[in-house]
Amino acid sequence: MSQSELSEINDLVADLKNIVGGGYVLDDKADLLVYEYDGSIDRGSPVVIVLPASATEISSVLKLARAHSIPVVARGAGTGLSGGAIAEQGGIVISMARMNKILEVNSDDRYAIVEPGVVNLDLSTHVGPQGLYYAPDPSSQRACTIGGNIAENAGGPHCLAYGVTTNHVLGMEVVLADGSVTWFGENERDGVGYDLRGITIGSEGTLAIVTKISVRLLRSPEHVKTILMAFETIEDASAAVTGIIGAGMVPAAIEMMDHFCIKAAEGAVGAGYPEGAGAVLLVELDGLFEAVEEEYEEIEAICREFGPLEVRVADDSLEREKLWSGRKGVLGALGRLAPNYYLVDGTIPRTKLVDVLRQINELSERSGYPIANLLHAGDGNLHPSILFDERKPGDVENILAIGSEILRICVESGGVLSGEHGIGLEKQDQMHLMFSDEDMATMSLLKIAFETEDLLNPGKVFPTGAGCGDISQARAIARVGPGAYI
Repeated sequence: MSQSELSEINDLVADLKNIVGGGYVLDDKADLLVYEYDGSIDRGSPVVIVLPASATEISSVLKLARAHSIPVVARGAGTGLSGGAIAEQGGIVISMARMNKILEVNSDDRYAIVEPGVVNLDLSTHVGPQGLYYAPDPSSQRACTIGGNIAENAGGPHCLAYGVTTNHVLGMEVVLADGSVTWFGENERDGVGYDLRGITIGSEGTLAIVTKISVRLLRSPEHVKTILMAFETIEDASAAVTGIIGAGMVPAAIEMMDHFCIKAAEGAVGAGYPEGAGAVLLVELDGLFEAVEEEYEEIEAICREFGPLEVRVADDSLEREKLWSGRKGVLGALGRLAPNYYLVDGTIPRTKLVDVLRQINELSERSGYPIANLLHAGDGNLHPSILFDERKPGDVENILAIGSEILRICVESGGVLSGEHGIGLEKQDQMHLMFSDEDMATMSLLKIAFETEDLLNPGKVFPTGAGCGDISQARAIARVGPGAYI
């Protein structure tokens, strides 16, 4: 780094300290290293991290960044799995760690107003005594933030019945790239004008930075029934899912885990899954007592047609939590099976589950890399996790090629590139599988309408040919196709 570059960084740090206070600007090597990571395998070091406490401070940071053409990346808890919160081009990372307050709860109109750094589960815990909860429940809900959920339009196991983040956000305060502060949407139903709220949700921080959110709250259900169903094969479990949905039934959740996931979860939390099974389904029903019991009888009858090894109903809330602990903790538990895993996020029609899972298993056998399959089976959202060791030469290139092939299979089966994790850095090179050049050009026009300088989370979503370090090189190699690992 030249003396002039170092001087520019020092000036930037000094200006940021004037905005947010000296204790809320981080630029030493240890802090920068921490912020290089999110939940993906990508890396990218920022120049500086700033922790604002208000939209006013964020506005000032963005005005400063714009004046000096410095890229800015907003960051929640860093749990994302597509590289969306990584400072791929350096610049400023705006951490939402201090903006973590629940500002208002209106139990009569059933909404809350929160800051973006509020942890997802904390909101439901806070409103639970009032008989309310916030429905989107990503597996990382104990750590992920509402702001991060908005960036990726996150879902979770219960999105089958209740929808993803966009279905529960009423309105939000945002700061645009030029530093202006505005509000998209309303607290009440708003059908007038362009849906800027909807456009921003899922835009991965490339259009605006969200600073305040009004979210819809739901009444806690009268009755909840959680069922564990074990099957000899993942094909049998998939057929049961197709049977349930095909009968017109929409449970609150239908989750599936294969034998790799069962082994990992049992070793980590002892959730009570039968380790001899090829796959398990975790089905949850909620609503009025009589309706739930009637629905359970119908679902059990359907699943019996596919020869379950076991059907077990949670006796109480403690057993329900135990069963869910395995599903919620399974990703971290995969570390018991391999040093690293690479999780792929794609969505397919539910009728294609058997065929696509068969193709993924064949891909695993050909490549020699185990693939643990866990999925939000009810809506066809797959999370195949490729087990590998990044210390082994060639492993990163190979698993990226396998991931690319899985996404190709999803799209060719009538599905999409992402169910809830976003595009980020991870899937840029696969965008052409779904979108034409004309499609991409139209999306670019929308980005330009919000800002022309491309300073908000640049290098994400759109294919750029640029990337970060070794992972970018590996992605370039992976583009040659599945032959990279054969």
